[in-house]
Amino acid sequence: MGRKRKGRLINGVILVDKYTGESSNFILQQVKRSFGAAKAGHTGALDPLATGMLPICLGEATKFSQFLLEADKTYITTATLGVRTDTSDSDGEVVETKPVDVTEAQIAEALNGFRGQIKQVPSMFSALKHNGKPLYTYARQGITIDREARDITIYELKLLRFEGDELDLEVRCSKGTYIRSLVDDIGQVLRCGAHVSMLRRTQVANYPADQMITMNNLLALSKTIKDTAESTEQEPDYQTLDKLLLPMDTAVLALPKLYATTAGKFAFSQGQPVDVEHSLDKEQLVRLYLEEHETFLGIATIDDSGRLQPKRVVVYP
Repeated sequence: MGRKRKGRLINGVILVDKYTGESSNFILQQVKRSFGAAKAGHTGALDPLATGMLPICLGEATKFSQFLLEADKTYITTATLGVRTDTSDSDGEVVETKPVDVTEAQIAEALNGFRGQIKQVPSMFSALKHNGKPLYTYARQGITIDREARDITIYELKLLRFEGDELDLEVRCSKGTYIRSLVDDIGQVLRCGAHVSMLRRTQVANYPADQMITMNNLLALSKTIKDTAESTEQEPDYQTLDKLLLPMDTAVLALPKLYATTAGKFAFSQGQPVDVEHSLDKEQLVRLYLEEHETFLGIATIDDSGRLQPKRVVVYP
C-alpha cells in the first residue's frame, strides 16, 4: 500500500507570471507550497532567464499537462546582434563577436526564411534527453551530442523594434520550438551572430494573459492565509487562492466534447469502455462529461467499434 500524499487534494490550473532568475521547477515548488497541494506539475519549462506565462497544474489536472506542453505558444524576445554565446542567451559565455552592419530590409529578408514549417537543431543547453540525461548536463561537461534537426512551425514572426544592435521579435510557434536557437540561427543568416537577452512567454494555447498572477502576489496571499490560520489556531482557509484556479478541463478544450450517463460515468471511472452517441472517427481523442452536472470525467479515445476507451480518468475524492 502506497504512502498517503501530504497536502490538499485540490484540482485546477494556475497561470503564473514567472519571474526571471529562477528555474520553472523552483516556481512550481513555490506554488505547490502556497496552495498546500498534494500534487503539482508544470506544462513546459521556461529558461531561468525567461518570464511570463507558466501554467501550473494541481492535483488531477496534472493528468492533462501534456496537452499544454504540446500547445502552440507565443513569445516576445529581444535579440542582441553581434554576440554569440554558448547557450544562445545572455546567461552563457561569449564565443564570438562581430560588427553589426545590417539594415531593416536585410532583417526582413532574413525573417522570411524562418516563417512556416522549418527544421531546427535543438540547443545543447536544452532539456531534451540523451540516454536518460538532459542535453545541458553534457554541455556543462564540454560534451557535444549530435542532434537531429526537428520539424517545427513558426506561425508568426514579427519585427517589433530594430534599434542599434537590438531586435524585438514576436514569435507564435509550435511545440518544440527553441527561441534561443531561432535567434541564433537568425544571427547566423545576418552574418553577425545574435543571442537572446530578453524572453517573455505571453501565450500558451488560448489561456488569457490577464488571468496571470505574479509570484509576489501569490506568495503574499499565501502568507496572509497562513498567518491568519496561525493567529486563530484554525486550519488555513484557501478560498482566496482557490478562486484563482482555472478548471482542469481548460487544458483540453480543443478536443471534441461528449456526454456520458450516470451509468457511463461509473463504467468510465472503472476504466471500462463507454457507449456514447457520436459521429467522430476512430482514434479521435475526446473529453467526456457527466451530462446532468457538466462534471469533467476525463479524456478518451474512440476505438474501432466506436466506443470510448478511457485514456485519462479524473479521480474525485
